[in-house]
Amino acid sequence: MLLKRLSSFLKLSPKPQISSSTRNVDEETSKYYGRKALSFILVTITGGVALSALDDLAIYHGCSSKAMEKATKNQGLIDAIGEPIVKGPWYNASLAVAHKRHSVSCSFPVSGPQGTGNLQLKAVRNGDDTWSSFFLHRDWDILIMDALLHVPGNEERHRTLRINLADNPLSCTACTESTPHPSENSKANLSSNQ
Repeated sequence: MLLKRLSSFLKLSPKPQISSSTRNVDEETSKYYGRKALSFILVTITGGVALSALDDLAIYHGCSSKAMEKATKNQGLIDAIGEPIVKGPWYNASLAVAHKRHSVSCSFPVSGPQGTGNLQLKAVRNGDDTWSSFFLHRDWDILIMDALLHVPGNEERHRTLRINLADNPLSCTACTESTPHPSENSKANLSSNQ
């Protein structure tokens, strides 16, 4: 009996307890570093998303401010919805950027005392794309800008107007000329040669 107890005592020596405690410390250390790495990755991703959102907001602010400058000077828009013309909230706007954030398509609501509408624009910017340009003001060149307006009228329930607000609207006089398209000329030449 004493032999059994002695053999059982030797089997439960402190040596395995020490190795199990070092295993526990190693497991806890690896879990600690794993949690730290996961936290770092989550903070980095969250920071990147926040910076991208701030950059989009800065792009929206720059484009919409320039568009509002043009809109408040356009007599057709003033006649349609009245003065003052007020820009709607940013969360009702849409923004699409392309070509490494050098091209933007934006739409945002506007309102006046006589009606409401949406300004739609396409703009581009020139310049470098460095970290310092992230914090600097960007100058956008508006290529296309239209106002789609909803104006309630007395005789009609609602009127919808589209006003071109671009600096140099394209004239349609060139469209009315009867000059054939180059591809039509080549087809005419092919048929006459046959």
